[in-house]
Amino acid sequence: MNILPAAALFAALAAAGCASDRARAEREGNPAPCPNIVVLQDAARIIDFDGEQAIENIAYSGEIVDVTSTCRYFEDEPIEAGVTIDFAFGKGPKAEANEKMFAYFVAVTRKDMEVITKKEFPVEVKFGDRPVETASIDIDEIVIPRANDNVSGVNFEIIIGFSVTPEQAIFNRSGKSL
Repeated sequence: MNILPAAALFAALAAAGCASDRARAEREGNPAPCPNIVVLQDAARIIDFDGEQAIENIAYSGEIVDVTSTCRYFEDEPIEAGVTIDFAFGKGPKAEANEKMFAYFVAVTRKDMEVITKKEFPVEVKFGDRPVETASIDIDEIVIPRANDNVSGVNFEIIIGFSVTPEQAIFNRSGKSL
């Protein structure tokens, strides 16, 4: 028997075995749940006023309408997560331009504990002649390290919100509706 073809066959079978383990893991799902997704109440919407906090003074607004998530992890590897964030944006009577740059963040925390990572993202909205626009944004680059294979996604949270000023957070916290 020729040793070179036998070694190649063994290497191919070993690689196929690794691939089939991964495929099996993806087919069977994760060993435990994905991280919880939290839209921070104080940052779930953003309203830019030009003057007093009244409907006639709204320049621009934004709201996080929905968030869906996916994740996968296998053995002791990090959790690879992704989120899809659905936004609604508004142009009010005090808007001076047909486009507006908003900012939102995605943070990963240990559940009810410290922030592991936080990243801010811009989203440019072009209204044109319409007063309302929507956007759906996919972020698939969230990597959450795990100490070992016994640490599941339930130990983490993915927190999402607009980058708001302290005044906007207070307004959101007040529960005022316009």
